Amino acid sequence: MLFRKRRRVMPQVNITSLIDVVLLLLIFFMISTTFVTQPGIRIDLPKANKTVKNVAQESNTIVISADNSIFINRQEIENIDQLRTVLVDLKKEQGSELIIIKADENVAHGIVVSVMDLAKTSGFSRIAIATR
Repeated sequence: MLFRKRRRVMPQVNITSLIDVVLLLLIFFMISTTFVTQPGIRIDLPKANKTVKNVAQESNTIVISADNSIFINRQEIENIDQLRTVLVDLKKEQGSELIIIKADENVAHGIVVSVMDLAKTSGFSRIAIATR
């Protein structure tokens, strides 16, 4: 008996589809990580170059200075509770819907938001933030 040597077929792994899957996963993870918002990102807020419209000078104005002092219509406010009382009284007296907040650019964002919240809960439906 004559036995022939059989040609052995070398097994091959086709990695083309594996590479395609890995690249698709890589692209997916690269894109999905950009959707995660990180609180430590530094941003530069835009400055207003021109006002949309001028508001009459008779409207109520809250000024927050750099040292966190709060003034309403040039009257200094001692604390937040007094601000709430003054805002409620202004709303009852004048019935105005508009209040303008002028805050120094170095004032913490939380203080401005709390003043805006007080104005909204006091009945002012239109709140404007003054810019340069």
